Amino acid sequence: MVKAYELRGLPKEELLKTLAENRKHLAELHVAKVTGGAASKIAKIKQVRKSIARVLTVHNQQQKEGIRKAAAGQKYVSKDLRMKKTRAMRRALTKDQKARKTLKQQKKDTHFPMRRYAVKAQMNHVY
Repeated sequence: MVKAYELRGLPKEELLKTLAENRKHLAELHVAKVTGGAASKIAKIKQVRKSIARVLTVHNQQQKEGIRKAAAGQKYVSKDLRMKKTRAMRRALTKDQKARKTLKQQKKDTHFPMRRYAVKAQMNHVY
């Protein structure tokens, strides 16, 4: 079983080679399953599938990181590199847009400020 941190240090060619080996191994295990091979081989299928997934994950992460470096400093960021968030969050107003007020509201706020009341503290004794 391959660990992801071990794969991160490998170059692209090495990753693809590992991927090909794992896929070949998986195909052999599937053949063994159909032909009634040993239980140990059948149990290995899950491990090999997970290894393939790890290799692909690391490969995709490296590719995306390369694209990010290439796109750094450009005016527009491609859609797959933008923050995913949710559709509603992407369409929501920015903080600046939310804080904006119309001229009428600004005038209303300046001419009629919030009233301040001095409230006398009352001492209620309950016996």
